[in-house]
Parts: sequence; structure tokens; C-alpha cells
Amino acid sequence: MEKKIMLTGDRPTGKLHIGHYFGSLKNRVKMQNEVDECYILVADVQALTDNFNNPEKVRKNVREVVIDYLSVGIDPEKATIYLQSMIPEVAELTVFYSNLVTIARLERNPTVKTEIAQKKEIFGESVTYGFLGYPVSQAADITAFDATIVPVGEDQLPLIEQCREIVRKFNSIYGEILREPEAYLSQTKRIKGLDGNEKMGKSLGNAIYLSDSEEEITSKVMSAVTDPNRIRKDDKGNPEVCMVAYYHNLFSSKDEYETACKECKEGCRGCVACKKQLAKNISEYLRPIREKRKYYEEHPELVDEILIKGTEKAREKAKNVMLKVKEAMKLDYFKE
Repeated sequence: MEKKIMLTGDRPTGKLHIGHYFGSLKNRVKMQNEVDECYILVADVQALTDNFNNPEKVRKNVREVVIDYLSVGIDPEKATIYLQSMIPEVAELTVFYSNLVTIARLERNPTVKTEIAQKKEIFGESVTYGFLGYPVSQAADITAFDATIVPVGEDQLPLIEQCREIVRKFNSIYGEILREPEAYLSQTKRIKGLDGNEKMGKSLGNAIYLSDSEEEITSKVMSAVTDPNRIRKDDKGNPEVCMVAYYHNLFSSKDEYETACKECKEGCRGCVACKKQLAKNISEYLRPIREKRKYYEEHPELVDEILIKGTEKAREKAKNVMLKVKEAMKLDYFKE
């Protein structure tokens, strides 16, 4: 039976927020128990594609992201957490794969097109080679570990398809060496920001982070967007357009959520009281994560040890894959 090998990860450009938690982290905690091998990369090289002028930001956030992983329940005994930049085989594979993909194909990738549009303030009209080519480096990340499963959101599916194309092209030239990965589509919808934006993020100022204190959570929730047509406390509101109701559905009990919606519609609950209850519920929900996070913040040496061991293990895996690749490409010179 073929081994189930999962690869996933995040770019260290900031602490992780509740959108990450509901969108991917909870799923990873579950799946680390269901696969034969689990690799979670800290994609610091990829983070530099649009943070090339701020390397200190990327470096600073490496440990923050690893602490977030550990605080939500990623177990280093079950999942190998490693640094992308410390696996030179990935960079080497990226160079090899770059010969198999045309510029035109990269420019047609829907995910790349969307992200280039979002990064106009960084690139202007001059997109870097590294940013345009990151689907190629992502293909190297995946295939360097023989990954068979890659959990992604729907917006990332074009990247996995591009990886599969690269694998097919490589295998058609050099023999059946690489595995075609399968995308594991998350069933969880993207969590909206506190302002109602479809995307949650630091740059938008609409995110609650896993590390936020009770005071920070309360302050952010109190600024959440509510029904703009509800002016006075006794006005009848519409929970469908209220972000407080939206978040009650995520963090409150079913009874609390239904009561909040009913009282909002009837105009017998004020927004301030509703927000205070929500802030309390979110804080309680995140308390175990926050406490575990505090422990690792106070023991950075443990975080470094986990990352060092994980990277060493990942490097060995990538080395073995690279031996097969180089043999197939007739690049195994001086082989005894």
C-alpha cells in the first residue's frame, strides 16, 4: 500500500490568526494522526518573494509561526516541522523544474494572476522572477518529500495542478521518478475579517490573532462591523449583515448564537452587550492556545530544538529523493 505523505505549511510573514486556525490548522492537527508521514514547512524562502526588502521581518516571524503550530496542537513527534531555506535540494529542484515550465504558463496561473494584482503596491508593473516562479518552487517543495497529499484552499488548486503538470513533464522525459500529488480540499470556508472583508489579514487590520490578549480581543471585537441600519438599541437588526452574529456562530454555543440573532431581530439586545459576550467567548475559546503559546514563548530553546531536529529529518528525506532525480537526469557523476 502506498504511503500517505502530507505536506503543508505557511509563510512566516506574521503571527497566525483565527482565519488560519479554522481554515487549515485544525485540519492539520487532525490529519497528522491519519497519514504515514507529515511535513510542515516554514516557507521563509517563499516569504521573501514579496518581502525581499525586509528579511528581518521574515526571520523574526519564523519562531512565531512555529510557536503557533505547537500551541494549536501540532505534535513534533507526529509532524516534521522544518525550515524551507535549510533544504538546498528544494532550491536545486526548483532550478531543474524551471526548464519545464514556460513564462506564458506561469502568467496564466489564476492564483499567480490574483496575487500579482494584490501586490501592485510592492511590484508596480515590474513583477520579480521569484514571485512569478513561486509555483515552480512550490512544486519542488512538494515533490522533494514524495508528498501524496497537499491540503489547500480552493484558491490554491491551480498551484497543485501546475505541480502535477511539472511532475508529468519530468516523468515523460526522465522516467517514472516523481509522484503526482493530490490536493486535499479543505471543507472550511475562509473566515471573514471583523470588517466584513472576505479576507482576514494583518495588512487589513481586521484579524484576531491566536496570541492576542483578552484586552486586545475585546478591543477588536468592539470595533467589529454591525448592521449599518441599526442606529438605536431598540431598532430591529439584521444578523445576516452583522459580523458580531457571524462570529457568534463560530465561537458561541448554538443556543447563544440563536438567542443573539433572535434578540437582534426583535431589537431587544444592544450591540455593545452582544459584542462583550462575543469577546468573552472568543477569549475563553482561545485560552488553552494562548496558555500553551506562553509556555513556548518562555522556552524558546525548545522551539529551536524542534525546528532543528525537524529540519535535519526533512533534509534526509529530500536528499534521498534528489539521488533518484539526479540519477534519472544523468547528473550522478562519479557515482561509485
